Amino acid sequence: MYFPIPYAKSCKVTSDKGDFYYHVNYRTYAEGTKVESFEVGQIKALAGEIEKLAKRLGSARGDEAAMAGQAQPFELQLGPGEATSTQFAGSQAVVRCTVMVDASDKEAALRGVIFKATFDGEQTVEVPLGDFFGSAPGINAYESLPLGMAKDGKMYCHWFMPFKESAEFRLENTTKMPVTISGEIAFAEYTWTDASMHFCAKWRTQFDVPTRPMQDWNYMTAKGQGVFAGVAFAIDNPVKDWWGEGDEKIYVDGEKFPSHFGTGTEDYYGYAWCWPAPFVHAYHNQPRCDGPGNYGRTSVNRFHIVDRIPYTKDFKFDMELWHWNEKCKVNMAVVSYWYARPGGTDGFKPIKAEDAIVRPMAEWKVPKVAGAIEGEGMRIINKVGNVEPQDWGDESGGRHLWWNEGHKPGDVLVLGFEAPKAGRYRVMGKFLKAADYGIHQLAVNGKKAGEPIDFYNNGVAPTKEIDLGVFDLKPGENELSVTVVGANAKAVKMYMFGLDYVLLKAE
Repeated sequence: MYFPIPYAKSCKVTSDKGDFYYHVNYRTYAEGTKVESFEVGQIKALAGEIEKLAKRLGSARGDEAAMAGQAQPFELQLGPGEATSTQFAGSQAVVRCTVMVDASDKEAALRGVIFKATFDGEQTVEVPLGDFFGSAPGINAYESLPLGMAKDGKMYCHWFMPFKESAEFRLENTTKMPVTISGEIAFAEYTWTDASMHFCAKWRTQFDVPTRPMQDWNYMTAKGQGVFAGVAFAIDNPVKDWWGEGDEKIYVDGEKFPSHFGTGTEDYYGYAWCWPAPFVHAYHNQPRCDGPGNYGRTSVNRFHIVDRIPYTKDFKFDMELWHWNEKCKVNMAVVSYWYARPGGTDGFKPIKAEDAIVRPMAEWKVPKVAGAIEGEGMRIINKVGNVEPQDWGDESGGRHLWWNEGHKPGDVLVLGFEAPKAGRYRVMGKFLKAADYGIHQLAVNGKKAGEPIDFYNNGVAPTKEIDLGVFDLKPGENELSVTVVGANAKAVKMYMFGLDYVLLKAE
């Protein structure tokens, strides 16, 4: 929710329910600023305006034909290694533009063509052209207020870019193929003042970043006076495990402890629970998430429009890299968007041609243990509560069977599994453990499989293969039963259970 709630003296936020996660962002104004406190009656009085605004945000791109500025079309061809520049003079502002790119490998071209902008002699923009438009790599359709992409490849920008005397736009083709770039750019008259700021956008990438030790990965560091306006982030993730448990940490004007300290990367980008489905909103989007799970390329963005962050001396934004998988490497890229008074500096380095590439991503292959009887494929003979398959990391079959809610101590889950023929078998099992998993007694065809097993763990993790014992199995279907005994004293008392697979070894 981005509904502003002004208050003149104080504000208290409460909830009548627990067990939920939250961010509350607030802004404090200088002493003496006149503020009219929010009252519930204002919702009714302003209902028409609220409805009008909600409709506008629901169609984030808006009607460009009704926007200010005179549009100038353009089309240019860039050969491999070529560059071109265009200069503009006078006190003006770029109010919008659209761009399309045509090349034999469009995804590589969108990353390999570098867009640079210089306003009044200061270069404040240096970003791969595709990344600049808020999603990467390639074209990933979405619409937001400042930026967006259409399925046909047309990209748009609504960032306001004023300048006092001059501007230069430069495009550099670092690829080995010819690229055609077309579109239009619209300008409007603008009067520069002492409060005016230049638009800034810079890009950073890093390849093969290890997931351990955990680290604060810098999105942006700047000095001077300005206003932070958002980021677009892209990651290549070689596993299905969730990559975004880390928190955002934003330091303003020399803070030793961040005034913005979040609860997770996913929460910063406006969603939660490592949700893999694309979503589109006016201020935050996930235009791409390849899958399965969180495998592959993911692209998200967050624009600070009503919640922009001003700074007077310096600004630093770190995002903690906290990946569930402890032994993999990821590729990451980020575009930061902000406005700055002339003379401001930042920590971004010039883009190298060898970094402006899209590394290949291997196609996902479902891992499977030879001979495993997958838990998610077993017949549910009897159950209490909810039982369903759940995608999970790199476990066998890429999923497990999850007994997740609606049961208590004493309740039983009975599953059917097939034996190839009658005989004595050593039965092995692999399971999941977590903070809300219980202590369970397992049995095969009514015979206890050892002592109850405690599946508690501070964090979700697979077990090793557990030897359940030797059993006489009949041909065809046999039964594996799971009885809830209780839970570890440290556990959340939900008594969950997860079965990856059962493996039979003839004795």
